[in-house]
Amino acid sequence: MPHTGICSCDQKTPLGREPWEIVGAEDENCFQVVSMDFLLQQTMLRIKDPKKSLDFYTRILGMTLLQKLDFPTMKFSLFFLAYEDKNDIPKDKDEKVAWVFSRKATLELTHNWGTEDDETQSYHSGNSDPRGFGHIGIAVPDVRGACKRFEELGVKFVKKPDDGKMKGLAFIQDPDGYWIEILNPNSMITII
Repeated sequence: MPHTGICSCDQKTPLGREPWEIVGAEDENCFQVVSMDFLLQQTMLRIKDPKKSLDFYTRILGMTLLQKLDFPTMKFSLFFLAYEDKNDIPKDKDEKVAWVFSRKATLELTHNWGTEDDETQSYHSGNSDPRGFGHIGIAVPDVRGACKRFEELGVKFVKKPDDGKMKGLAFIQDPDGYWIEILNPNSMITII
């Protein structure tokens, strides 16, 4: 059956359920229809010191702080950042929340209050044993130009563009040691 963009389990199923309510559906067209409005909205990183992290992600990487949410009873704050124009952020509180949670590729920084003053506190970046989480990636128009700026700003490098076997991309670290890949989408063709 050719793909028509319509799920073959279209409308209601024989049991009167919506297509997305079917557990174990085997129809690939159904998967596409059910998930066509899904988006990868956020990645969350735990941070020790919001002042250092916000400076890094806004001043050094150029992201915009979209919203800060405080949870006093649970003693933590969330900071949402993305590559968005700050003039597009709605002023109305409810509208702003819905807007922030509809952005693509948002970085959520979670700060548990008091960690910035605890010298023993650190978070596992996933890049030492036991390995797990690896990195986030930032696409830039000029990897070497971006890295020159990062170097001038004192950013810690894991890998510079001319190091290793994969030339043309870099890895830097944020204040908590999380790795950030710096890449140019057009250059990836020659790297991969």
